[in-house]
Amino acid sequence: MTTDPTGNTPARRRVTLTGISSRAWEHPADRGALTALRELRGFDDVVKAFFGMWNERGFRLSYLAGGIRVDHRQYPSVYARYAEAGAALDIEELPELYVEQNPMIGGKAIGLDRPFIVITTGAVQQLDDEELRTLLGHELGHVRSGHAVYKTILMVLTRWATNIAWLPVGAIAIRAIIAAMYEWWRKAELSADRAGLLAGQDPAAALRLLMKLAGGGDLSQIDTTAFLEQAAEYAGGGDVRDSLHKLRMTAWSSHPVPVARAADLRQWTDSGAYARILGGDYPHRDTDGDAKVSDAAKEAAESYRESFANSTDPLVGLVRRVGGGAADIGEWAGSQAGKARDWASTAADSAARAARRRPPGTNGGADQQ
Repeated sequence: MTTDPTGNTPARRRVTLTGISSRAWEHPADRGALTALRELRGFDDVVKAFFGMWNERGFRLSYLAGGIRVDHRQYPSVYARYAEAGAALDIEELPELYVEQNPMIGGKAIGLDRPFIVITTGAVQQLDDEELRTLLGHELGHVRSGHAVYKTILMVLTRWATNIAWLPVGAIAIRAIIAAMYEWWRKAELSADRAGLLAGQDPAAALRLLMKLAGGGDLSQIDTTAFLEQAAEYAGGGDVRDSLHKLRMTAWSSHPVPVARAADLRQWTDSGAYARILGGDYPHRDTDGDAKVSDAAKEAAESYRESFANSTDPLVGLVRRVGGGAADIGEWAGSQAGKARDWASTAADSAARAARRRPPGTNGGADQQ
């Protein structure tokens, strides 16, 4: 045991994951998309152009004016949990952290040039120390992976694509790209859940956090096993009609449902990946430059192929029977990723030209827990 910096409660010693790369916790589908974005021709120029267009300073000022900036004087116990999460992920310079008035449990990472994190009063009041540390690690995972940056840019590019006729993409294709973007963001949430677990290093607390997101702060009458049974029923229960309802529920949502997140995190833990990382077997930041788009795309395709093959969803089972197996799903995912990269490259060139002509004031986006 170590002593809590606030002097309130004992703090359990956590492993410092020295030099850990965000690739260690990124879901294969998320990592494939991120690697492709980082390799896009001229993408750095687009990022720089957006810095001048998106009113990031205004967003920060709004929280500086209307929220509480967390430090050793304000919400010191929250600051202690934040420092612990950052230390576990070996983050030397923590982003600014704010608390906003909101009774719902939540958090978000905002910004391009200087990302910052916001959590709600609901999170502060309803989460215990271990759960709060996990939530803060989740948001730090988003920042380290660059999710806030890329989501902001993709949202703006997509908005331009729907409003500017000279972009060479039709309306149907645009809707497909938006749906693909949401699919990527749902995988990014699974990545951040893993980062939260690595920051808190308490699997039970990570599961409790998701239970509280699903059903509120009081877990005295909630059973972990029953909650995971819900996850299994959601994944494979009912018939094709239920599958279609699930598609309707999730297709335009940026977050997987809590039971699905719980099931994925439990599966990742049971796979041994979590234990291997705590044991020191993980990619390091100094090797990020060696990551290849082709390798990431293959891992993403294999992930979709494995998910398709093992899914208990009734609709997926029907497709497997009709289509003759899961072999084609990875090829399809890979081809769609390639099309998305081609579109993004074209859109990036167009957006860079437009960014130099349009006045500042375009709004950006944020991650929401």
